[in-house]
Amino acid sequence: MKEQIREAAEIIVRSSLTLALTGAGISVESGIPDFRSPGGLWSIYDPAEYASITSFRADPEKVWKMAREMTQLVDEAKPNSAHIAMADLEKMGYLHHIITQNVDNLHQEAGSKNVIEYHGNTATLTCIRCGKRYKSTDKKDEFPPRCRCGQILKPDVVFFGEAIPVKALNRSFELASQAGALMIVGTSAVVSPANTIPSIAKQNGARLIEVNKERTHLTDTITDVFLQGNAGAIMPRIVEEIRNKIVQDREKFGF
Repeated sequence: MKEQIREAAEIIVRSSLTLALTGAGISVESGIPDFRSPGGLWSIYDPAEYASITSFRADPEKVWKMAREMTQLVDEAKPNSAHIAMADLEKMGYLHHIITQNVDNLHQEAGSKNVIEYHGNTATLTCIRCGKRYKSTDKKDEFPPRCRCGQILKPDVVFFGEAIPVKALNRSFELASQAGALMIVGTSAVVSPANTIPSIAKQNGARLIEVNKERTHLTDTITDVFLQGNAGAIMPRIVEEIRNKIVQDREKFGF
């Protein structure tokens, strides 16, 4: 593992533009289970019945039974060492954007600024009648939360049947085509459109660093460096290796 950490750090340092693609796996260590995993939300609530925009429009109060459980999980979660390490990389100038499939706001809470969200964020709510937006924290004591116009509010997450925000999609494709390095962290990247980002990056010359607990379809096909294990343990080691390299270079070149 030590050699792979060193190689990953070298790739990141040499890259002029580094991206990260993150998924549910990075937040499991913060106490948010993968919704698709056994025991996850989708094993309790049928997503077709509780997580589609059609269902929300038909019976928003029913959908909020699932949404309340989801938001409670997110509200109780705190950024873990992987989120913090990625924020550190951004501050150091070695991570330029994060593309995330998560809705938990943990990257931002950790300090990351450049975050592209494919599936929205539970931090805000919007009225589908009048368009007024609220902070979720301002409505935490209401169930279901309502707009001042009386309409039940919708979490600002992408429901099944809704499109990924076009701006987020286009920006992620643009960045992937320009990247020199892509970190794939806590995701198997099988769900569209996230599944296209690794191949776009690779086709345009990027080196791919994969951090996952298990091997994926990417591991033996386009991944350059595979780091197997928890992101919370691995990402801080990459940051430490980069910091050590910076010190060594300063001593070597006298700057």
